[in-house]
Amino acid sequence: MVVDSCSGHSASCDSYAAGMTAPTYDSVAAAAATLAGIAHRTPVVTSRLLDEIVGARLFFKCENLQRAGAFKFRGAYTAVSRLPADRRRAGVLAYSSGNHAQGLSLAACLHDVPATIVMPYDAPAPKVAATQAYGATIVRYDRYSQDRVAVAGEIADRTGASIIPPFDHPDVISGQGTAVAELLTDVADLDVLLVPLGGGGLLSGSLLSAAALSPTTEVFGVEPAAGDDVLQSLRAGYIVEIPTPRTIADGAQTTRVGDRTFPIIRDLVTDVLTADDDALRHAMGLLATRAKLVVEPTGALGLAAAIGHRERFAGARVGIVLSGGNVDTAVFATAH
Repeated sequence: MVVDSCSGHSASCDSYAAGMTAPTYDSVAAAAATLAGIAHRTPVVTSRLLDEIVGARLFFKCENLQRAGAFKFRGAYTAVSRLPADRRRAGVLAYSSGNHAQGLSLAACLHDVPATIVMPYDAPAPKVAATQAYGATIVRYDRYSQDRVAVAGEIADRTGASIIPPFDHPDVISGQGTAVAELLTDVADLDVLLVPLGGGGLLSGSLLSAAALSPTTEVFGVEPAAGDDVLQSLRAGYIVEIPTPRTIADGAQTTRVGDRTFPIIRDLVTDVLTADDDALRHAMGLLATRAKLVVEPTGALGLAAAIGHRERFAGARVGIVLSGGNVDTAVFATAH
């Protein structure tokens, strides 16, 4: 758990977001200017031992060391900073299993804006505690029987709060894209990027950055094997919705890719790979023992894919986004 001091298909849920233009690399660059001096410019870490295991040169972008413990702070802060003053006064609202909850709560705290977060009952306890520590009001729901978008919509209708969804929002996508923009600036000539994938905010922002800064770099999204809705969607040519996946990668337990994120992914991604829970536990263990990095299961998707597809990436220079480090200790104890 990382706590910082205060010193889905969601575009239709918020009319303010619905009227916004699609994100571009220019909007990513503008988000980078907004985040300068606020978000951490996280380090890029290497490991000779992990290079040997994969047979490639690996460069880890450590968003597990970002404020609030994940890349989500980038998009959340960008979105809150761009709300008009009257919208801020009414507060912000999100639905999230944890990392967007923490990122938005901290962003709201820094802007002195009230925040309400709709979180599932089975959200990791450290993520719930951190969200509360930033001062947000938490509303709980059952992710397997209730629609989180509907729960949030009812609260928004009642309170006037602005919904800032975890991925399907232009400012959120733009903010998330700054992580890979930094990586591509810090490390030249990457052959491959491996990016964790849930609803697609991080991947779509990363694709915008890669297309502008390193167009020859192949970009792969990596999602849990139990929740391969984006892979299915790409193969089908339209958005496929699935039941809530049961996986330890709680940050990627999405049922569908976003309406805004899917076109970007469809047009720019090289491919989508998957990793099962055992592969994630193994990757978490390697990152802890070989690189001394605490990474949550969703954050380990990229390394798990690199290991699972050694032949494909042999000899390549591979950038891997470690998207977050907010892992429950009981889950972390299962790493091997």
